[in-house]
Amino acid sequence: MSEIIVRKVEGKKYMDDFIRVPQSIYQHCPQYVPDLESDVRKLFDAKENPGLEFSDIQPFVAYRQDVPVGRVVGIVNRKANKCWGAKNVRFSMIEFIDDKEVSKALLQTVEAWGRERGMDTMQGPLGITDFDKEGMLVEDFDLLGSINTIYNPEYYPRHMEALGLEKEVDWLQVHIDIPKEVPARYARVAQYAREQIGLRVIKLTEKQISEEGYGHRVFDLLNEAYKPIFGFSALSSNQIDRYIHKYLRMVDKQLIPVILNDKGEVVGVAISMGSLSKPMQKAHGKLLPFGWYYLLKALKWHHEDNAEMLLIAIRPDYQGLGVNAMFFDDLIPIFNRFGFKWAETGPQLEDNVRELSQWKPLHPKFVKRRRCYKKKI
Repeated sequence: MSEIIVRKVEGKKYMDDFIRVPQSIYQHCPQYVPDLESDVRKLFDAKENPGLEFSDIQPFVAYRQDVPVGRVVGIVNRKANKCWGAKNVRFSMIEFIDDKEVSKALLQTVEAWGRERGMDTMQGPLGITDFDKEGMLVEDFDLLGSINTIYNPEYYPRHMEALGLEKEVDWLQVHIDIPKEVPARYARVAQYAREQIGLRVIKLTEKQISEEGYGHRVFDLLNEAYKPIFGFSALSSNQIDRYIHKYLRMVDKQLIPVILNDKGEVVGVAISMGSLSKPMQKAHGKLLPFGWYYLLKALKWHHEDNAEMLLIAIRPDYQGLGVNAMFFDDLIPIFNRFGFKWAETGPQLEDNVRELSQWKPLHPKFVKRRRCYKKKI
């Protein structure tokens, strides 16, 4: 067997190879949802990715006889390491053929790159922020992926274990069938929260987001609510501007309930959207010539059968006061009106019992277990 050579991605040719690696791995995989190629390129552009202000990042491609057979990204998030008192190098966007020499070469490259920067532990898959894709899929490989989560072949976890990586944390996703009516428990608690606590639901307008500061208020809440969560580092003002442009302005505002208290403070937000999995598959990772049409159609005119519940955040002093019930009380009728038959959350930490238990009245299924691995280097 010929030697595996891992090269730094420097210049357009190697970036093109980096982007093409998944095409051969997933060409016959109906569950895989590709990233937009333009989004991948922007990850490594300091003008497009404010996270590079506090992170070192380096993509690599593995070759055998000049044929790309794998890829990986090394990341050192200096802000997260300072926050958690750690010296972690993260690996991200890892893809490889079913050959342990390839996966070994990729991970050893990240280890060496991390050691050069004074790191002592490798962990991943993790992105720069908690809003990037994270966690290697270890179960339910037969289920359709999504635009905000990692999909990978079944052999990936076996490679990680064979190479000495161990579990650090697991996430689960929650799958629910949308009920025709709001469960009585949610309706009752939501009414209490409105009448006794003075909470109310609003839907943001473009003017509120851009001119009245609600976009930043929402992400300031996310920073506060997610602060104790594994691996999180606070979003900078520039990152918040980027996420407002990328997400809040794209998603139908009817699907983003924002909870205000009696002082007008933002104390809760839920961001959901119609699934873009099938439109992204049709686009094949490209906006041109027709990818933009499939995505716009799904966002504006024709919704798929399911919704993606991207995130929920509640100000710590309002947790347990009915905010979750208000989200469900608001969204379930809207999901029905949009024709959504089922919904799935983003990854939620398996040990966050309080968060996972909130779904009980909806008879949830816990699916798509995914894992962050770690290894001392």
